[in-house]
Amino acid sequence: MSIADWWIESGFFVKRIIDTLGLNRSTYYSRRSEKSVGVQFKRGRPVPGYSMHKNGRRIPDEQIEEYLMEYYIDDQIGGLGYKKWTSLLVDQYDLIINKKKVYRLCTKLDILKENREKQSKHPRRIARNRIITGPNQLWQLDIKYGNIIGTNYFVFMCCAIDVYDRTIVGVYRGATCRAKDVTTMLTKALIRRRIHFKYTEFENKLIVRTDNGPQFVSHLFGDFCQYQKIYHERIPNKSPNMNAYIESFYSQVERECFNRHPFSFYDEAYYYIDQYIDFYNNIRPHGSLKNRSPEKFSKLSLEGEIPIQEISL
Repeated sequence: MSIADWWIESGFFVKRIIDTLGLNRSTYYSRRSEKSVGVQFKRGRPVPGYSMHKNGRRIPDEQIEEYLMEYYIDDQIGGLGYKKWTSLLVDQYDLIINKKKVYRLCTKLDILKENREKQSKHPRRIARNRIITGPNQLWQLDIKYGNIIGTNYFVFMCCAIDVYDRTIVGVYRGATCRAKDVTTMLTKALIRRRIHFKYTEFENKLIVRTDNGPQFVSHLFGDFCQYQKIYHERIPNKSPNMNAYIESFYSQVERECFNRHPFSFYDEAYYYIDQYIDFYNNIRPHGSLKNRSPEKFSKLSLEGEIPIQEISL
């Protein structure tokens, strides 16, 4: 409580106290009204939600957070701290970014150097080479973003692809992409594919492979996989080839959807993304499936008209 407030509450006249202390009357009443309704104003400029690439592109904070998570889990880079990570972001990804922003993002992710010894609730499982012989054995997940032209906003999409039949089994698109959005998408995918886990042996579990983005290392995502008896594994740092199927799909999305239909607003983006996913699953010929669509290949495989194929990855 200020001196002026104490005197006024003690019974002195407001005008006499303000004049005596040399306060501005409008300023005093403005602050009083803010306190009465609990309004708090943040100092400084609003957070833009992105940083600039040296070529002029906007890189959303979610992508930068993914870079930082890769640094954090790296055996060598992980111990450097946010200042060195800032230099690496500038050198490796050509970002225009300062250490203050990196510090803020690291605080949000809880990966500052002093918390390095913090034990993860769910242990990290490194992706390893596997042989896939049927659907619903291995799904790959990743997140992609695109610009809403003429604005500072982005549209995010998170997809899950079945490595065996190349079907996009789940898709999320929205203005943000959080762990709960990913788990909701996966829940719908499990229902759609009629997957119910009744076994506890490792071989009978669905394997979900992701990178080290903050959505996938979160406690919520780990709890979801544990509850659903999903074996979650993450690729090593700087090894996108181990997530090659979803990366290849996103390169097709970039060429055949994003580049052909620049998005002016969110509903337009959602329309073209949904339209493309339906086209990809049901119509688009896939070279590795002998120019069949994923849906047709899956149907022929289930009917036994296509011999079992082994996919090593």
